[in-house]
Amino acid sequence: MSETHSTPSDERALRARSALVDARAREPVLLDMRGLTLITDYFLICHGTSNVHIRGLADAVLEALEEDNLRPYGLEGYDDARWILMDYGDLIVHIFAEQEREFYALERLWSDAARVPTAASREEENV
Repeated sequence: MSETHSTPSDERALRARSALVDARAREPVLLDMRGLTLITDYFLICHGTSNVHIRGLADAVLEALEEDNLRPYGLEGYDDARWILMDYGDLIVHIFAEQEREFYALERLWSDAARVPTAASREEENV
């Protein structure tokens, strides 16, 4: 993701990640899927600590992106809250229970995807 030229999908992905961080998501990872698949530009992956927490994480993303009048094309798994999938077209958000995240291992499956660093990790690199 270029810092000098951001696209709407870049901004959407960063806004969703920020909402998850604010809601205390566990180990959020933003993967740049451009060039690897035609289905989306970004995968945003995290996990929660309980069904209530997982639903709260999904609600945080919904609220953050609704501020820009964005609603997901699809929302799956909200009732069970073991793996919530939110499809925004150019951004797909995966919110897992920890065990499901370990089992499905999307980060390993898509290991060729670049991880988009957080502002904190960029600051650590510049120290």
